[in-house]
Amino acid sequence: MSTIEAAPAPIPGLTPKDFATDQEVRWCPGCGDYSILAQVQKVMPGIGVPRENIVIISGIGCSSRFPYYMNTYGMHSIHGRATAIASGLKATRPELSVWIVTGDGDGLSIGGNHTIHLLRRNFDVNILLFNNQIYGLTKGQYSPTSEEHKVTKSTPFGSIDHPFNPLALAMGADASFVARSMDRDPKHLQEMLIRSHAHKGSSFLEIYQNCNIFNDGAFEIFTEKSTKQEQALFLEQGKPLLYGANKDKGIRLDGLKPVLVDLNAGFSADDCWIHDERDFYKAQILVRLFDDPRIEGHMPRPFGVFYEADRACYEDIMAMQIEEAISLKGDGDLDRLLRGSEVWTIQ
Repeated sequence: MSTIEAAPAPIPGLTPKDFATDQEVRWCPGCGDYSILAQVQKVMPGIGVPRENIVIISGIGCSSRFPYYMNTYGMHSIHGRATAIASGLKATRPELSVWIVTGDGDGLSIGGNHTIHLLRRNFDVNILLFNNQIYGLTKGQYSPTSEEHKVTKSTPFGSIDHPFNPLALAMGADASFVARSMDRDPKHLQEMLIRSHAHKGSSFLEIYQNCNIFNDGAFEIFTEKSTKQEQALFLEQGKPLLYGANKDKGIRLDGLKPVLVDLNAGFSADDCWIHDERDFYKAQILVRLFDDPRIEGHMPRPFGVFYEADRACYEDIMAMQIEEAISLKGDGDLDRLLRGSEVWTIQ
């Protein structure tokens, strides 16, 4: 599904300023959250949903202050449970546009179980996972996405944990939409936010976000102009996987193994892997492009939509099931249910 095909009619008269609140934004100066907030506010007028039908739900963490700064309905909930609260809201109010704002700690540690079950159930909600590979709110402990040997306040001799790959986790949970963007590429981030909203089902958007206080520069090679073109691979539907300042580097598949190729050394774009967002098996390879032990050489980091599938949403199936039950058995009677036959006599 392209962003042009999915583009709804914008709400007349709404601007990004209409989605900003009077609350002072209280993140550290230079935090990547500022950019993400700005891009969300910029795309909201164009998604075709009235402000009163938009809900932002967050857990605990720096990113979780998001609802205070969005002039929509919202809830700053409890640690790791934003996905559970959003599931309940979407089940009872399916017409709402529900957005979950979480971080790598909130969404993948204490909330990891809730995240995978929301994805497998496929509620039509949007998960924005801010990944800065650190716990920022609690002052710099290692997180589920911190690299091995990471020295932090809680791992003074280096972390011995193997980190999560968020997109591989989402694919393993049968997410129907998996994508990645970054805080310092506003245009790309806006496109991914629009694609996430347009998808019918659970969308999982990982956003590389710089914590300039406790993990500054974690993603610098992907965001800085001097290195970005050689280190970042931007996925485009139906196009070959090419990167580099002159688009003279590419990736081809040798069986199921990704291999780097040089277009100046006998290869052409026709030899390269053509991206298909609907190919589940290739998406599994693509999300592992930077941590697959089989791969020789340094691979670029992919950004964009890795995978999108059409799958029935939980709230729609639930509504159908309720309608079928009522048609067979009539309206329910709570008092009768509570008085039902499943009782015991205590001697």
